[in-house]
Amino acid sequence: MPDIKTTPDPNRKAKLEAFDRLLTIMDQLRENCPWDKKQTLETLRHLTIEETFELSDAIIENDLDEVKKELGDLMLHNVFYARIASERNAFDVADVLNGVCNKLIERHPHIYGDVVAEDEQTVKENWEKIKLREKGNKNTSVLGGVPKSLPALVKAMRIQEKARGVGFDWEQKGHVWQKVEEEMREFKAEFNAEDEIIDKEKAQQEFGDLLFSLINYARFVDINPEEALERTNKKFIKRFQFLEAESAREGKSIADMTLAEMDEYWERAKQHT
Repeated sequence: MPDIKTTPDPNRKAKLEAFDRLLTIMDQLRENCPWDKKQTLETLRHLTIEETFELSDAIIENDLDEVKKELGDLMLHNVFYARIASERNAFDVADVLNGVCNKLIERHPHIYGDVVAEDEQTVKENWEKIKLREKGNKNTSVLGGVPKSLPALVKAMRIQEKARGVGFDWEQKGHVWQKVEEEMREFKAEFNAEDEIIDKEKAQQEFGDLLFSLINYARFVDINPEEALERTNKKFIKRFQFLEAESAREGKSIADMTLAEMDEYWERAKQHT
């Protein structure tokens, strides 16, 4: 590896010792704990997904104590998977770590080679091109690496990012917004004068196109649409729960209130959240 200048880490030894401690505990649990002995790659999968979403929540809430905790849980899962695989003589944690190290070196030729990349976009484009080269004949599609099970909104983001990585993208932000307006018109065209859907399947298709174009525009103005929507979800929850709590405190049942009455509490909630 090239001799690249890095800032000395006074805690490197402590970090390595902590990782060794985790590996030791994982070995002990796998060999002695009835629950840990029973786990497989498949049984851990849904737990890992849950832990990932818990980490996402902690990041959105900017709760660094929870971020630390959830990162620990995911680190545990990583060494757990590697331990199970080592029992099958497939790979171990050293193979996992060396694999990702090799990938990082290969995909950062501007750091470990003689390629010039002075901005983020060039780095991303090089990354996608190198990935395609690595795949060879196994998968020549730029979009082949997008997981099928990703939530649709996140998948749309990754599709657009990967397409942009090889130059397939709009040139100007204004053109993207024109596409949003075009898709909105096409969606609205699927409704009659009474705002009833004419062709539900076609309307669903046009709504999907509209969402895709909005996600595209968000990317152009450097907004993460998934994060933006999640923040709006959390804001709505807080305001609605305020409405519930305040109305109950004043002796009212939300089930018996009119929409106008609820709107009064909603406006008050907006002042508190």
